[in-house]
Amino acid sequence: MTNLKFAMFGAGFWARFQLAGWKELQRARCVAICDPTVGKAEALAREFGVPAAYSDPQELLLREKLNFVDIVTDVGSHSTLVHLAASRKLPVICQKPMAPSLEVAAEMVGACLDAGVPLFVNENWRWQTPIRQVKSVLDSHAIGTPFRARIDMISGFPVFRNQPLLGELEQFILADLGSHLLDVARFLFGEANCLYCQTQHLHPHIKGEDVATVAMRMGGKATVLVEMAYAENPLEHECFPQTLMFIEGDKGSVELCADYWIRVTTSEGTHSKRYPPPRYAWVDSGYEVVQSSIVPCQASLLRALWGEGEPETTGQDNLRTVRLVFASYDSARHNKVIEFR
Repeated sequence: MTNLKFAMFGAGFWARFQLAGWKELQRARCVAICDPTVGKAEALAREFGVPAAYSDPQELLLREKLNFVDIVTDVGSHSTLVHLAASRKLPVICQKPMAPSLEVAAEMVGACLDAGVPLFVNENWRWQTPIRQVKSVLDSHAIGTPFRARIDMISGFPVFRNQPLLGELEQFILADLGSHLLDVARFLFGEANCLYCQTQHLHPHIKGEDVATVAMRMGGKATVLVEMAYAENPLEHECFPQTLMFIEGDKGSVELCADYWIRVTTSEGTHSKRYPPPRYAWVDSGYEVVQSSIVPCQASLLRALWGEGEPETTGQDNLRTVRLVFASYDSARHNKVIEFR
């Protein structure tokens, strides 16, 4: 069986982990890397044994025979690259956040629909091992019907040291981390009926918001509170980059605790078990649960590219997450509840 050939656009912080994830899978091979700084593309290509490096996306697409492209660049370049790939009838995998606005995201989805090619979003957060287990508990109805939930990613981790460009974003935590957490909320509880958000800006040296709280009514039943912060407060619980949860149902509760422990409480008592992520040699220990989730996410997308199943994180599906992100900004800006119909 031959491999699908792909090119990766972007050679920054996350690109090497995306490439390492692809190397864990069969039936896909990176044949070219493109970055505006060609030296970065060349260095990453040497590290991973990729045969070609480019600085110009159009030149790459003219020279290489590809089956799909994987876009791991900054959000401002996503639309241009997606439209370029669609014009060449190439399936696209795009990093989150998909676009800098809902309108641009919708245009990207439309371009791929018009071209008859799939657009997927590399939304890996929902593929984390403990989060998949929480979903399994909810689907089993062990705690009955959820009526209230809290999803937290609150950390004192100095995220700007590893990724200083995050401090240059006018829209930071909701667009970056919120894209993940709001997608997880949809994955667990369905679509939002209404939303209210408040944001704060604590770091004086960054442009965007670094604290956000989003309250939603989801699936017509559950009240879901999503809390996120990179305030670097030393008193904040330090389990970066783990997501913590507490979900109440009419028959019990499920809690996702630090160090990947899941505690399910029903009338029969409390059962606790640890669900750590798989270990890969290439994973940065500081990002273990996040980076390991790249592999099952990519496996799902690869099966879809081979025509063997439907992926969860299509561009059309992710539009609903993008809608929540920008509705949150609108709610915070105008201090109002956003209703969805």
